[in-house]
Amino acid sequence: MPFDPSEIVRISIEAGQAIMDVYESAEGIEVQTKNDDSPLTKADLAAHDVIVRGLASIEPHTPIVSEEGRVGNPMDSDSSWLVDPLDGTKEFIKRNGMFTVNIALMKREGHRWKPAFGVVHAPATKTTWFGGETSPATRIVDSISQTISVNNKPVSPIKLVASGSHRAERDERFAEQIGRHDLVRMGSSLKACVVADGTADLYPRFGPTSCWDIAAAHAVVESAGGFVLGPDCRSLDYDLVGDVLNPHFLVSCSADWNEIWTQNQD
Repeated sequence: MPFDPSEIVRISIEAGQAIMDVYESAEGIEVQTKNDDSPLTKADLAAHDVIVRGLASIEPHTPIVSEEGRVGNPMDSDSSWLVDPLDGTKEFIKRNGMFTVNIALMKREGHRWKPAFGVVHAPATKTTWFGGETSPATRIVDSISQTISVNNKPVSPIKLVASGSHRAERDERFAEQIGRHDLVRMGSSLKACVVADGTADLYPRFGPTSCWDIAAAHAVVESAGGFVLGPDCRSLDYDLVGDVLNPHFLVSCSADWNEIWTQNQD
């Protein structure tokens, strides 16, 4: 499906502004609880509406799968948008700035899906990452664009990034096995984006995630020369219709840790 990447970036920034309007308001952040016990705010819904309207104006026949609702049936199409209008709602509620807008264009391969393009926008820092099969990996900071790539020659100590909300014994064991490392904790798909731009080397994820949490950043990471691998060390693919939960995955700048990753699977 032909599209202008700058249009998707624009939509993500507009959604980010809708989020920041709630974030910076004098009123407290009102939180509801969804059926899966995850939090929902006005910002999630406002960003969702902005994105759905924007994507529909570009290509009205392409389905949209969002964490907050679905438009059309992905299985009737070879492509679909996959959206998390506010990734890191818990971080948003904490007001720590570590939340993003995620928009991915997915291509269907049978009953599974692969990301062809992705945009991740961090509204609190006005930083955007995007890239894909035909779009070079790029980071925009304060309207200044720069092509990015992963760190091709990681050295000790390894720069390891991990979730600020989900960390368990398996995470600690994996971290010990990779040797000397500096650990940075952060929220949302920022963890994958900092691997894409070379700020970090490695992001293992053993905790729960859904397809919309990582697919957009996945496209950016691969465009930047990195890897997003499932438990079998193959490129992660996704289910947009049935079981939207992901298996464990590894975002990395190098294949150096693949054996350790494989050893830590059940």
